[in-house]
Amino acid sequence: MRKVLIVGAGQAGLQLALSLQAEGYDVTVMSARTPDEIRNGWPTSTQVMMYRALDRERDVKLNLWDDSATRIGGMTFNLSPAPGVSAFSFSGAWSRPGNSVDQRLKMSTWIELFEQRGGRVIYHSVMTSDLPGLAPMYDLTIIAAGKGEIVELFDRDAEKSHYTRPARNLSAIYLNGVAVPEGVTEPRMRVSLRPGGGEIFLMPAYTLSGPCDVLLVEAIPGGVLDIFSDRPSPDEHLRRLRAMLLEQFPWEGELYANAEPTDARASLVGAFPSTVRHPYAEVAPGSYVFGIADVVVVNDPISGQGSNNAAHAAGICLKAILDRGDAPFTPQWMQQTFDAYWADTQHSVMLTQMLLEPMPEHAQQVLGAASQFQEIADKFAEVFPNPATIHDFLVDPVKAAAYVESVATRR
Repeated sequence: MRKVLIVGAGQAGLQLALSLQAEGYDVTVMSARTPDEIRNGWPTSTQVMMYRALDRERDVKLNLWDDSATRIGGMTFNLSPAPGVSAFSFSGAWSRPGNSVDQRLKMSTWIELFEQRGGRVIYHSVMTSDLPGLAPMYDLTIIAAGKGEIVELFDRDAEKSHYTRPARNLSAIYLNGVAVPEGVTEPRMRVSLRPGGGEIFLMPAYTLSGPCDVLLVEAIPGGVLDIFSDRPSPDEHLRRLRAMLLEQFPWEGELYANAEPTDARASLVGAFPSTVRHPYAEVAPGSYVFGIADVVVVNDPISGQGSNNAAHAAGICLKAILDRGDAPFTPQWMQQTFDAYWADTQHSVMLTQMLLEPMPEHAQQVLGAASQFQEIADKFAEVFPNPATIHDFLVDPVKAAAYVESVATRR
């Protein structure tokens, strides 16, 4: 029986641990926090899992919230060039619904499930200095902890990484009592775009107490949306948020009159640059560790790709491990496994960069056309679950113009 150590208890680490456990592997997970500490702690993410990623969970029977979590049917966009001004808006449907489950609920449940099935969890923070002693004890050591000192083991890939500092300052809060806009009949993500200021994302979600909403602010540093850097309490966070929305995006702000935080630790604040790293590191002579998900490809959440990429990383890594059989997990295998992941995730990196930067004129024209033609609105929304489709109509100016014209002439 092959022995695998997984350092990190997030989407990728636990999905992979439970998947390998089901295949008969001897898996050990190292987690810095216990299930109760995760459940009662501060949120760490604003995940929206789209249908391709949810299919990864369904493949390994980890879709525990399909029947309870709010089904998200697509995305609504509103471009606001100035406070209180809406230039245009549109709403696009996804081919199949997604959902968002608070990772405090999801990861605490998955750890307990792993232990109930006989898995071994060591509750201890892992430092880089621990790995020379740990890694030789296992056939494969996987680093799935995307934050902290241990990530620095993996060298930044300068050719694939476009940022050296955060492009956005991030803040989010989990809320109850956000009103539904008039006329809306299906839960969808709502996005308000402020050129030069940033973006606001409202996401239907499911937390420990049940259905809720999550409001993510993607603030350009120093801009009008950048008001949470001092990490206010959830109550103060909401007070500032409500005032800012009423001033900047009043069609959103008026929906928050009765909103309240879901719990006493309902908010988070942070920032990080989108980064791609090399996938393996030597920690002792002839002993290597393999990085997956956010360890090797971390995207700003503006594109909603983080938890989705983590699910894909776990699925791709699972197949590569199973296909390896009894052969050793060499650096060559690690690079090939990352290359298979990069073939998919490179499109999400491109999408993220497109959204973080001022959009080129041809892409702006596509967005304008989306407000006139439902087909284009749906195609733009579908980019988020399927980032590779940006090449069909968003990246190349000639393709963009041809696509818009083809839709317009059919109407």
